Amino acid sequence: MHSIAPPTFDDVTDAARRLQGVAHRTPVLRSSTADAQLGAQLFFKCENLQRMGAFKFRGAYNALSRLSDAQRERGVLAFSSGNHAQAVALSARLLDMPALIVMPEDAPAAKIAATSEYGAQVVTFNRFTDDREAISRRLAEERGMTLVPPFDHPHVIAGQGTVALELLQEVPDLDYLFVCLGGGGLLSGCLLAAQALAPQCQVIGVEPAAGNDVQQSLRAGHIVRIDTPRTIADGAQSQAPGEITFPIIQRHVADIVTATDEQLVAALRFYAERMKIVVEPTGALALAGAQHGGIDLHGQRVGIVISGGNVDMDRLSRFLAA
Repeated sequence: MHSIAPPTFDDVTDAARRLQGVAHRTPVLRSSTADAQLGAQLFFKCENLQRMGAFKFRGAYNALSRLSDAQRERGVLAFSSGNHAQAVALSARLLDMPALIVMPEDAPAAKIAATSEYGAQVVTFNRFTDDREAISRRLAEERGMTLVPPFDHPHVIAGQGTVALELLQEVPDLDYLFVCLGGGGLLSGCLLAAQALAPQCQVIGVEPAAGNDVQQSLRAGHIVRIDTPRTIADGAQSQAPGEITFPIIQRHVADIVTATDEQLVAALRFYAERMKIVVEPTGALALAGAQHGGIDLHGQRVGIVISGGNVDMDRLSRFLAA
């Protein structure tokens, strides 16, 4: 896969054409309370309102829509903590192909249930002891299925880049853009769009403080692998950036900041109480990073990507009650 040329902005615009009429063009919301807190103008790109509840639908559909008839017949396989799983399952259903998803056994129950309801077969593993990529490669080989990874794939990255493409078309003169960061598919795609449409915009990736593999990699100048992080941001429990995503991030990102689980809980509460929207912990990374990342945003126009809203309601209620 890594012999494939890295994606470009042209790939992002091509993905936008493929997604037109299939993916939702998600709304951009405002909050006067958030503006007052940061002394800035904030623009929230609400991918929690995307189909299947997260930005992942964009990349999955873009990748699956490009498969040959023979590949479609044999089907697709993906490994994911939840949102990529649902995205591939839904995209496969829309494109009429079988899907097998390898998911951690401790993934949120709602994500496992939704993946099955979209028609995919689910196989579970232990995220702390098993190698999900090895399991996935073996199953894909045994069944002749096409493996679609969650972030390190040019068509997946290009699809995710349509998030920033839409935001910058609607709000073209952003000074900063904060993007949730796990393996880097969303961030690298958004960087491609921002470089082309708003080169003055400083793009900041935000990852969990307990799992700052991309921040460490950026500081070291090479990919750093860490143990699976223990954080409530289950969509950002990656161990290392991708071989395709990391060079894009290295070349274009302004900085990587982190957010603690406590800061994520406060951001979840803000979204629920002030903006009346459901956001999952990973989806709150960008706001928490803008609030606590040590960057002076006073007087700036700031984009905030809300990456998803797939969280079990009992889990969310525990966070909000904390």
